Amino acid sequence: MEHCSKYIAKKPDKNGLIKYSDVENSTWGTLYDRQTKIIQNRACDAFINGLDRLQMSSHWIPQCTEINRSLLAVTGWSVEPVAALIPVDYFFSLLSQRKFPAATFIRIPEELDYLQEPDIFHEFFGHCPLLTDPIYADFMQKFGVCALKANHIQREYFARLYWFTVEFGIINTASGYRNYGGGILSSKEETVYAVESQKPKRYPLGDGIQLLRTPYRIDIIQPIYFAIDGFETLYQLLDDEQGLLAKIDEARQLGDFEPTFALTDKDKMILRC
Repeated sequence: MEHCSKYIAKKPDKNGLIKYSDVENSTWGTLYDRQTKIIQNRACDAFINGLDRLQMSSHWIPQCTEINRSLLAVTGWSVEPVAALIPVDYFFSLLSQRKFPAATFIRIPEELDYLQEPDIFHEFFGHCPLLTDPIYADFMQKFGVCALKANHIQREYFARLYWFTVEFGIINTASGYRNYGGGILSSKEETVYAVESQKPKRYPLGDGIQLLRTPYRIDIIQPIYFAIDGFETLYQLLDDEQGLLAKIDEARQLGDFEPTFALTDKDKMILRC
């Protein structure tokens, strides 16, 4: 899908470092300070522990080299600086190599609360903490490996699986629902909404068929979430690759559920990506 963006990815210098402006660093600080307060008692323990382990600064945007030192030491993962949106083959290939693609720009202050494309705050704050968890880290690599083996149509369902887990997943705990999805945990509004609002529907992940038949939109607060009981559930879903592909084929034959939101032509294009 063609994508037009006003944001331009920043390229690291020969030492792997990126220079950010005072305004950009201030934006990071505002987002970081605000979000670390909001996630308390709403993020899962593994995320909180990972955030503490990474020790990201609240005063300036961390460098990839800083994040990599921490991730490599615990799970062998690293972040790879990329443009905001990259080809799916490249995306899955990076995951299969235990490399997480990270956009290198940060949103402007006027778009502090919402951005339709991933920026460095979303990547670093939303996704990197969980990459310190061994089981979740193995799941992410397995996801890339499995997706590379899928055909074009099956990959559309891998995108859906990614959306409802890695981006907008919630987890059952003894204290109730907690967030683990990076799209939720980098969002001021959705961090609260996903686990506390009475409006959305929350379903157990189960065998994954319901998830695979559920359409989504990227530009709204999610009306549906799927809950797991632990990260082992995610890994096990991918462990039988042929079984997962069979589920995808079954979901395709059964067809999508009726969307709980209005669809425009643009939305239909998004849902196919």
